Amino acid sequence: MSECIFCKIAAGEIPAKLLYQDDEMLAFHDIKPAAPVHFLVIPRAHIASCAELSEAHAPLLGRMLVKASELAREQGLNEGFRTIINTGRIGGQEVYHLHIHVLGGSQPLGAPF
Repeated sequence: MSECIFCKIAAGEIPAKLLYQDDEMLAFHDIKPAAPVHFLVIPRAHIASCAELSEAHAPLLGRMLVKASELAREQGLNEGFRTIINTGRIGGQEVYHLHIHVLGGSQPLGAPF
């Protein structure tokens, strides 16, 4: 996945404003924020989209969601936030590496559809 921008960020080849990293995942601020707080949580392993997930990915995805919630609270989103996983072209996915958007910090965020 040498052309995947998120793989390059995970490998440290492209700088990002990191919020968190461990052996399985990392979180960083979105470069085009859609809300006052907007960060992404990605797995280090390349998984192109949510459509490629299997039961074997459940523990990792669970940990990613827990970390997203922890980081949201650390960013001051104590009254709520939105999590989004875009899947495929029709779902609005632009980077084909699974990622969770976490957005908040404005009232209200508005309807997603």
